[in-house]
Amino acid sequence: MVSRISPGSGSRLCYGAERRPGRGGCESVRSRSAKPSPRQRVLASLVAMSQEQSPVSLPSYDQLIDELRILRRIGLAGLRGADFPALRAAALAGGFSAGPDSVPAGIEALLGEAVRRLGEKDLLGRAAAHAFGLLPDRRGDPAYERRKAAAGVYGVTPERFRKHQEPQVVQQLAEAVLAVLRNPVREPAPAFTGQNRGGGLRTAGLEPPLRVERVPVDASTSFTLHVSPIELLRDIDILVSSENVYLEMSKTFRPTVSGSLRLAAAVRDPAGEIVDDVLVRELGDWLRANGRPGLPVRSGTVVPTSPGALAARGVRRIYHAAVATPYEDTYRVGPESIARAVASCFALAREEEAREGRRLSSLCFPLLGAGRGGLTPVVSATWLRWAIRDELARDPDRQVHMVVRDREMARAVGAL
Repeated sequence: MVSRISPGSGSRLCYGAERRPGRGGCESVRSRSAKPSPRQRVLASLVAMSQEQSPVSLPSYDQLIDELRILRRIGLAGLRGADFPALRAAALAGGFSAGPDSVPAGIEALLGEAVRRLGEKDLLGRAAAHAFGLLPDRRGDPAYERRKAAAGVYGVTPERFRKHQEPQVVQQLAEAVLAVLRNPVREPAPAFTGQNRGGGLRTAGLEPPLRVERVPVDASTSFTLHVSPIELLRDIDILVSSENVYLEMSKTFRPTVSGSLRLAAAVRDPAGEIVDDVLVRELGDWLRANGRPGLPVRSGTVVPTSPGALAARGVRRIYHAAVATPYEDTYRVGPESIARAVASCFALAREEEAREGRRLSSLCFPLLGAGRGGLTPVVSATWLRWAIRDELARDPDRQVHMVVRDREMARAVGAL
């Protein structure tokens, strides 16, 4: 039992106790459990934060897991009558809720945005949308029906889903919530429906991919710029992915080059379930073969893998450039590591050509280090251009491409 004491009597929480009228506090009564539950601990910590009038801070991963498990059972219809302090703090911190009256709608909008991060067409995203009732025809379904629908996404029984897939769905949804909060929205998002307001399917961007030919590197050399998700590129021999020095690829729901390539290269069965995480598997093989599992490589190191399912788009190799060094809760990228990585990509392409007897004539670079690495697009592009110019002076027949996410970034690097 959890009791709130009014602020006038010294606000605090009482676990396993009864509030006696007129005493202004709690009188201990033997509780069935002397140890607070995970939800009680979350509630106590969030209330303490609010009493100290400190700024809204992000909840922890474990707090979100505890509350998401409860919410999956009671459903969205129970949000108004239940207290979810961690999810409430997350909705406030992310700009999904403006105050107490909008907290339930804010939590629902936050979870909808997190599902979009997981991928509305991905198994995890679809299962989460069903399990939590984030679809228009699932919102009021009882817990068992929602679990049954989520299990159907994986083609398994509800009981097997409960034991195996459901914990992963909850964990990945918590990760996606935190990812949303690291890039907060400016206005509350609409509830997840799988469609946009016009009734059509949601799209990743408002403008189609753009190709800009002959962006100058210097007076005598140029490259081709693509304003596009990297996984949509076609008929380029080598796509370069930006990785950390542990060669740990990004999670598939994160909006990064690494996460996008990992997802696009994965092999799926006819039902759409991933059966081979190709790039992660091959990077693991390389680390074991070179005695580096769990250990960093030198920044600027480049490791090749096959393209996995991207072979269908004419991609022949994925080169993983280790440029980001973990630092506290983020990464650092030294510009010199970009130059080393570019040189290593060109050298590796020549080595693989000589060994396998096939031409690898085109390479495509993202803006290395311009994501969580902390470099601005201008700095990353400047170092890329310098390194590319240096390599093309020795290897002039190589075709170089660069890819950026949007037109604003293309303008920042001077290509538009």
